[in-house]
Amino acid sequence: MHRKTKQVSAAVLATALAVSLSACGSDSGSDSGAAEGSSPAGGKGGKVTIELAISKASQDSAFVNEELLKKFEDETNIHVNLQLLPSEQITTVLQTKLAVGETPDIVQYNLASAVTDLNLERNFEILDNEPWVGRVLNKDVLSANGHVYGFHVSQDTGMQGVVYNKDIFKELGLSIPKTYEEFLAVCEQIKAKGITPLFMPFKDQWATNIWVSAALADYADKNDPTLFNDLNANKKQWNEIPQLEAIIDQQYQLYKKGYTNADVLSDSYDMAVGKFLNKEVAMMFMGDWLIQDVETKDPNVHLGLFPIPYADNVKMGASPLGGQLFIPKQAKHMAEAKKFLEFLGSKDVAQQIVTEQKYVSNLSDVQTPELPEYKQEIVDNYITPKKTVITMEGYLQVDMSEMYRSFQDVYAGGKSPKEALDAWNVKFHQLMKDKGVAGF
Repeated sequence: MHRKTKQVSAAVLATALAVSLSACGSDSGSDSGAAEGSSPAGGKGGKVTIELAISKASQDSAFVNEELLKKFEDETNIHVNLQLLPSEQITTVLQTKLAVGETPDIVQYNLASAVTDLNLERNFEILDNEPWVGRVLNKDVLSANGHVYGFHVSQDTGMQGVVYNKDIFKELGLSIPKTYEEFLAVCEQIKAKGITPLFMPFKDQWATNIWVSAALADYADKNDPTLFNDLNANKKQWNEIPQLEAIIDQQYQLYKKGYTNADVLSDSYDMAVGKFLNKEVAMMFMGDWLIQDVETKDPNVHLGLFPIPYADNVKMGASPLGGQLFIPKQAKHMAEAKKFLEFLGSKDVAQQIVTEQKYVSNLSDVQTPELPEYKQEIVDNYITPKKTVITMEGYLQVDMSEMYRSFQDVYAGGKSPKEALDAWNVKFHQLMKDKGVAGF
């Protein structure tokens, strides 16, 4: 599963939303998923049912494993009922639930998106004083504005860069490129062997931003540390950053030079695993979650990840950690929801999850298991020596879909990189103004 939440227009959602809310409503009095004999309202001595809202695309989440939920119920007499929300509509459905007070007790979401889409500070509980927090090794991946809001047992945020086929590189005698010029040379050599160097699934808007997001974050980290703060305060404009325009053009030139699939605006992310399994492509700008998906299907395919080579000495992009659990302030069963997080964060349960999922543990008394080769390389070469930088999504306060759409227009031939930034700058200002951010 990719970590991005796709967005669709409000017009398309209008009818579907009512259906979704009806189907996924948190009315525990009509909870068909509760265990037999349960008391949905948690009457005296009865079983309490708490509602956990999760995207249908995330049903394989480690936190909703059937055996794990049964163990929790057996120990606490608390039943966890899953509200499976339509993946394409999860943001809008959750926004509506929060607005009308039909909140689930727990929500699984992405921290950065929760800040921008769900008004994290206003709608969700601060978890600073929960018993498991004192054992957290890296609070930053769970925090916003100095407070812990999310829960996860992993500190592996998912890394973004260039996924590459190690076997193809070895067969062709290629080394990992350190600069943009070296990257062009690698693409040329791969193309000469009849293999498509790069797969760009830009039918999915968010995929247009992997190169841009990691590269701009690295640029800002090295050259302009206040860049994102200045953009968010209207002290700088998106269309007045020459380096960003150059970064966008770098990616576009790879397409223009014929190093990619021809139908970039028709091909989608869900085709990526097959492309790599069949050795149709050698590289893709994506996160390491793709590597896991590919190697799960065929362990004989050896993939790796290197940083976006827009310049020399680049850090690896670190995605905001996805799949975290949050507790709404309006949760009907606050104490029970917190008890569920405490259960998941207990030493034995967390160790089981971390071991099975091969996570990089974020709890001091839980050991990181032996990791797959690609992930151990990332830990050794980037995480441990602190050669990572949080990608652009971690800093912005509004939905970025319009930015992605502007990038698509570049590949459709409708806009230059500068014109794409002009369009995004206008939209960004409107979104910030609508959000009530000072300075807009």
